[in-house]
Amino acid sequence: MEEKKPKRTGAIIGTIAAILLCGCPGLSLCVLGIWGATGTLPDVWTGYGNFPWSYGIGFLCVALIFIVIAVVVPVLLLRKKKVPAEAAPVDVLPPQEPLPPAS
Repeated sequence: MEEKKPKRTGAIIGTIAAILLCGCPGLSLCVLGIWGATGTLPDVWTGYGNFPWSYGIGFLCVALIFIVIAVVVPVLLLRKKKVPAEAAPVDVLPPQEPLPPAS
C-alpha cells in the first residue's frame, strides 16, 4: 500500500506570506525604532525637531510582535503532524449475564 504524502503547498504559501507581510516590515520597523529610541529621528511632518524617544520604543515593540509572528507561523505550518496510532481491534463479546426484564 502506498503512503500518501501530505500536500504542503498551502503551508509554503502561508510561510512566504508571513515572512513578506510580517518579517520584512518588522525588521524595517526595528531599524526605525532603534533610530527613534536614540532621539534623533527627524519629524518629517512638521519639518522641525525630532520625534520623542518613546515613539522609538513603541516602534521596537511593534517590530518585535511582527518578528515573532513571522517566526511562529512557519513553525506551526511546516511542522510534521503526528499520525495517531491505530488502536488494536477489540473483540466485543456478548454479556455473560442475561438482561433484567424492563419494567
